[in-house]
Amino acid sequence: MNFFRVLTPSHYIMLGLLFGFAIAHSGLAALRPWGEKKIGPRLYRILFALVSLPLAVVLIVYFINHRYDGLQLWQVQGVPGVQSVVWVLSAISFLFLYPATFNLLEIAAIEKPQVHLYETGIIRITRHPQMVGQVIWCIGHTLWIGTTFTLLTSVGLVLHHLFAVWHGDRRLLARYGEAFEAVKARTSVIPFQALLQGRQTLKWQEFLRPAYLGVTAFILLLWWAHPWLIQATGLVRW
Repeated sequence: MNFFRVLTPSHYIMLGLLFGFAIAHSGLAALRPWGEKKIGPRLYRILFALVSLPLAVVLIVYFINHRYDGLQLWQVQGVPGVQSVVWVLSAISFLFLYPATFNLLEIAAIEKPQVHLYETGIIRITRHPQMVGQVIWCIGHTLWIGTTFTLLTSVGLVLHHLFAVWHGDRRLLARYGEAFEAVKARTSVIPFQALLQGRQTLKWQEFLRPAYLGVTAFILLLWWAHPWLIQATGLVRW
């Protein structure tokens, strides 16, 4: 089978959207030190959000509307237990994806946005929780949908986040130098690797924060609203 023959125009559009988002998101992150000197941290955070969030919304809507495009590689939606596995994987993925949003006042530029060097909570499990969360999300949704479009989207998202691992470490090293090297030596990109190697110790009390409760509430809300989200995106004719 020639893989390229099963690619619909939506496959190429999604590749273009992913590439554009990656350039905008990672590019603005790389330009942050220069941009903050020019227009200040708050205004640069607003600029970052005004560029990144609309692109992310477009990606999400386009993915939902075209997730069954292309070839159906497998079909496991009728297999008992698979749906529960996908929901569990999705819930775990959000627990990794959203710790970076804990400082909501900074994200909204109400407080002065800063670059932080963390070594607590979920960072003890992995230094790049967003990458891990994205990989888990992609595994769950690709398993459930099983189309070439979903597989292509997942590969693109994972590649972008793997690049972001290198890119993020590079930016932290440039900003913090030896302090980041010390944190890097005590943490790991692969989940639980530093813990298993004795370089890190898990402290459960660090997870007893209102922010983690907020993430849990968001997961439950998303589970409840998921059918309406699918219906709402279907109204957008993309």
